[in-house]
Amino acid sequence: MLINTKQKFLSWKETPSLDRSLAFISRVYREDIGPCLSFTCSELSQSVQCAVENNSLTIEPVSMSSLHTVKAIECGGPNKCALSGMSRPCRHRIKLGDKENYYYISPSSRARVQNYGNFPVVAVQQMFWEVMRLRREMSVAKLGYFPTEES
Repeated sequence: MLINTKQKFLSWKETPSLDRSLAFISRVYREDIGPCLSFTCSELSQSVQCAVENNSLTIEPVSMSSLHTVKAIECGGPNKCALSGMSRPCRHRIKLGDKENYYYISPSSRARVQNYGNFPVVAVQQMFWEVMRLRREMSVAKLGYFPTEES
């Protein structure tokens, strides 16, 4: 199972993409992203996922703005999360694309959405820094330095 996952990852790593037809990404969506974005309000949840994938989702602190919040009020305002439907203080709100409506979201919903949004960026960044680390090690090895088994 682990070897199969590693092979899927290595195949994906050659041309990183969020294309769901790729075996590795399909598994990530099925096991991680799907459950992470599974909220009570499934229609809004799907809209959030599309907005993240299109890089058109905005998350902002509630206290920093005084923009139009009709949809947020319809969903319970700053004391009810539009995604989970739970009564919680909502310190952030989201805006989907160019729509004028904002949706208040709880800290836990914000974390879930934000972590999903960070996934493609972090995956690519981590690969970049791993390559940079390996290049540094090769450069140091060319200069004659190599770690010994004792160190």
